[in-house]
Amino acid sequence: MSDAYARAGVSQGAADEAVGALVASLAKIDTGKPTLSIPLPGHYASVLRLDERRGLAMSTDTVGTKMVIAERLGRFDTIGIDCVAMNVNDLICVGAEPVAMLDFILTATADPEVCGQLGVGLRAGAERAGIEIPGGEIAQVGEIVTGMELGGTAVGLVELDRIVTGDAVQAGDPVIGLPSSGLHSNGYTLARKALEDVGMDDERLGRPLGEVLLEPTEIYVRPVLELLEAAVDVRGLAHITGDGFNNLLRLDAAVGYEIDDPLPAQPIFGLIQELGGVSDEEMRDVFNLGCGFCCMVAAADEAGALELLQGHYPAAKTIGRATAEPGEVRLS
Repeated sequence: MSDAYARAGVSQGAADEAVGALVASLAKIDTGKPTLSIPLPGHYASVLRLDERRGLAMSTDTVGTKMVIAERLGRFDTIGIDCVAMNVNDLICVGAEPVAMLDFILTATADPEVCGQLGVGLRAGAERAGIEIPGGEIAQVGEIVTGMELGGTAVGLVELDRIVTGDAVQAGDPVIGLPSSGLHSNGYTLARKALEDVGMDDERLGRPLGEVLLEPTEIYVRPVLELLEAAVDVRGLAHITGDGFNNLLRLDAAVGYEIDDPLPAQPIFGLIQELGGVSDEEMRDVFNLGCGFCCMVAAADEAGALELLQGHYPAAKTIGRATAEPGEVRLS
């Protein structure tokens, strides 16, 4: 397939190898005490055992090169929402209720006005997710970076016997898709490369392109927590980020997935594909294409889960099913 993402400067294969090398070293940590980690290899969040009943879930992420768009436009008041979203959306995948996040700003020089705008978005994201941000860190490292990056580390609480790993997903279980708000915070290196000759004020999508690219990442915390508390057998939860529907394979399930009725992709994806000459396959590998989160429930609970989730997202629907082919995601 055409590797437009690699030509734009991002090698997913190299990133995977780097993560593998890092994890191989971290796996050798010996504290001299029994480990508190709950084995969840490859999952969206890590969980540490607090006691016999509760676990502490943790996740860390950044907004990536979406920050380049914010810098280009001189607008930083929504990017904090993305930072919160990328972290809390991962926490809920293990069934945890997010409670707090610490932010981290990496910058050449701290600008009070910019940091104030970042705070506006962080506050908005925190309120949407129902979390606190009790502190954080600003690192001024002009010798290392010329721009800025915003990241965070979020924590949540989960009952140990209610951790959602995906191991209960069975062939035939529905995959319910929740709509994304657009690109979210993934694939921006490829998006910027494809759109490099289009001005940020271009309105072919119905509003300025810059506004479309800065559309905040959707925060799925409240509807998913409501689903977890309902009389529904929730078997798997997946945040659809980079790698698209391949994120479903991060669940601990001996199944595959067929997505045969996907949610519609927003026009921005079509524009990126057209101007960047990106193949269908690579678009699916890099972007969410209109679906930002997936919920797998028992087949018997499909109708109840849909009714609940459509109360938050009218466009939510069953987009596919789990299959008996482990490790395979088919998109038709």
